[in-house]
Amino acid sequence: MKVLIADDHRLMVEGIRHALEPAEDIEVVGEASVGSQVLPLVRRLVPDVVLLDMRMPQMDGLLCLDGIRKHCPKVKVIVLSVFSDPEHIQAAFRHGASGYIVKSVNPVDLPSAIRQAVEGTVFNAIGVPESSDAVGKASGLTEREIGILKAVARGLSNSAIGKELWVTEQTVKFHLTNIYRKLDLANRTEAARYAYEHGLVDSPLYDYV
Repeated sequence: MKVLIADDHRLMVEGIRHALEPAEDIEVVGEASVGSQVLPLVRRLVPDVVLLDMRMPQMDGLLCLDGIRKHCPKVKVIVLSVFSDPEHIQAAFRHGASGYIVKSVNPVDLPSAIRQAVEGTVFNAIGVPESSDAVGKASGLTEREIGILKAVARGLSNSAIGKELWVTEQTVKFHLTNIYRKLDLANRTEAARYAYEHGLVDSPLYDYV
């Protein structure tokens, strides 16, 4: 299976290459770093699959996808993106993508994800993280406790959390005690780290808590 990688981030391209190296049935035949290169390379290299970044310089990924579907309809296109929201995923499939892989996917799963998309056995995005509230509730936290845990991870003090959530500082302390007990945590730093590692916040702020 011949694969063309279209992504403007060098580190991402190298990461994809490294993830695909163990797969004996997959060969990377080319790279495109800007959108305007994609269709000419597809025509010249005739890959079986294009791994296409949703956002590309010079030409948007969806426009690239439209061009490939129009001029090289036999080539499968799998969108690779940092976006995991339904709007971006649905847009990719509407434009004719054979698959959608979120860049947070485990690299070891990438070859299998490509095969599934090519075989037409995948109908949903691969690698979409579980929602933060679902993660929190799975840990036994209430909605209020999830909100306080997120606030702790953002570096807010008990007083600031109380003002934001319209509760007393004593109430915040009470909820924090329950959070520590339910998650088996010792302090705010561990709570912030937990929130980041489980996708409740986007940035690792626990170093500053």
